[in-house]
Amino acid sequence: MSVPPLHPDKPQLDGHQLAEICKTALPDDEFLLARIQALVPDYPVRLAAIGGEWYRIGGIVDRNGRRIAANLIEWAERTFIECGRDLQTLIEHTLEQNLIATRQIGNTLYIVIQTGRRAEDFIQLEIDKTHEVSDRLLVSPHKPPEDLEEFIDPLEPEWLQSFSIGTARYTYRRKTDVPVFMDEINKYHNDEHPARRFLHDWNRSSAGQKAVFCEDWFIRPHQTIGRFGEQIISVEIINTQKKNLPRLDAIAGKKGKALNTALTRFDRQAGYPFAWFFHMLKGQLVSPQTGIAVFQDISGDFAYLPVRDAAVLQDWIETPYSVYSGPASYDF
Repeated sequence: MSVPPLHPDKPQLDGHQLAEICKTALPDDEFLLARIQALVPDYPVRLAAIGGEWYRIGGIVDRNGRRIAANLIEWAERTFIECGRDLQTLIEHTLEQNLIATRQIGNTLYIVIQTGRRAEDFIQLEIDKTHEVSDRLLVSPHKPPEDLEEFIDPLEPEWLQSFSIGTARYTYRRKTDVPVFMDEINKYHNDEHPARRFLHDWNRSSAGQKAVFCEDWFIRPHQTIGRFGEQIISVEIINTQKKNLPRLDAIAGKKGKALNTALTRFDRQAGYPFAWFFHMLKGQLVSPQTGIAVFQDISGDFAYLPVRDAAVLQDWIETPYSVYSGPASYDF
């Protein structure tokens, strides 16, 4: 039976609106969420996760923190030309001005807007939160650069004690309409993409009847280039739970009541039924041997899984899959 959406129509979110909100919002995540919620008052908006910290080359300031350039790379290339493409002239000019290079420190905020009851019924926003800090002398008097590339990104920089430059700011990066994206991603794969199957299994399981997918999971779309230069679009499913879940990777010999007790404990701490199955697909905390052991149980004398979950598990046994993507490369 299909589950009706929360609302008959999807919220209309314009990228220009979101970019303007990011540009004018105070550097406070709750304030930013409230501004977005005001755009879509009938749909729940929440911060799903904050990505790990990353760094980028910033701009240029003087010793007093006065802005010289917002973009170090653009300034260096333009000033190099103005100096007659003479690197020594550029170095002398920079040393006379006593200039400081900055860096941008940032995190990506993953914000979800629930639009229905199915796992895929949400819109995901990615917004970068950055702040600028002093980094190094633009040119080290002790180890000057040998070419423009080293001027921009030196191998042996002369670090400075860091100080903040201005306040944090937000930059709108991407909006993903998840149902549309999931339909699109299947065009690039001969079989059903594992992430799409993950969502489908969620919808037909007990988890989909009791829990909201985007309260504990979100997606991370990404593109790679294939061996023949073709563009490959894929997606990663990421769990955001901070709960202290038990591990189910040592279930050797467990069956029947003992195994059911371990599964129930896991699900209770996760907050919804059949959670162990989806964590198994993710390759974290729950080993595939757990799924095999459960299937052997329910194929014999035990019947502790609901019919809908038993059907999902049997399909996995017949055609196994996972959404494991290797060790986490970010910290949530």
